[in-house]
Amino acid sequence: MQVSNLIGIFQKPELDFSKNRAEHDDILGDAYEYLMRHFAQDSGKSKGQFYTPSEVSRVIAKVIGITPKNTKAATTAYDPTCGSGSLLLKVAAEAGNKITLEGQEKDVTTAGLARMNMILHDFPTANILSGNTLAAPKFKDGEQLRTYDYVVANPPFSDKTWSTGLTPEDDPYQRFGWGVPPAKQGDYAYLLHIIRSMKVTGKAACILPHGVLFRGNAEAAIRRQLISSGILKGIIGLPANLFYGTGIPACILVLDKENAAARKGVFMIDAAKGYIKDGNKNRLPSLPDAGSWVTKAFSALPRN
Repeated sequence: MQVSNLIGIFQKPELDFSKNRAEHDDILGDAYEYLMRHFAQDSGKSKGQFYTPSEVSRVIAKVIGITPKNTKAATTAYDPTCGSGSLLLKVAAEAGNKITLEGQEKDVTTAGLARMNMILHDFPTANILSGNTLAAPKFKDGEQLRTYDYVVANPPFSDKTWSTGLTPEDDPYQRFGWGVPPAKQGDYAYLLHIIRSMKVTGKAACILPHGVLFRGNAEAAIRRQLISSGILKGIIGLPANLFYGTGIPACILVLDKENAAARKGVFMIDAAKGYIKDGNKNRLPSLPDAGSWVTKAFSALPRN
């Protein structure tokens, strides 16, 4: 079924449940998320990574520190590899306000899914564009990358084609000053794009495979620069088999430019064993109003 047909189905008048829902319910949005989750399950490796599990998205939205008190309509959030848009929407939910959402997605069909997801969750003004974020970023101010208050991402793990259409040594956006990632390991390429897309007061969180924490050579050099800059606020180790399309363990890197100069260390939370089985996948357990025990632990940490 084409995306346009799905949009037509969800926009039918008989699917208007506005008078039959409790406050904060989002029946159509939740139904669409349910369908996407099952599409991810059935698609396996080919399309599974376009969807970030809701429990992981909620943790990310909480650890970047976005709340109704520090947001307004002009507050900006960006996902450079937005997939179906689920991660951006969790950030918007934590904000509690109509913030400005922008996202880019390489796959045209998946970008269409994201646009529909935004419409169904009452964010019709969200700007979702398709294209290669690393080689041809769509969101720019003049000749430079646009910068944001909040950046979140779940990039494709260890992208072997990340440099296609790109000459990192002559990058017009100066993303690779800390070094050029390996040709067959694109994880740090996306991380460097995220850092360049943050405002000087920006916050960010990115899901990457565990290998970014210990792989050597060019990645080790970039990692040293990241730590010495003070931008890396923390690392959250996640269980294996959380994501559709891959079973490898991942981590969340939490970034903060605003307090980088005062940062004296990097916090680490090991959530590798904090999961429950859900069929053939693992998932983070949810707690009311907290996302998971991970976010409770995070909220108890010092600000810097």
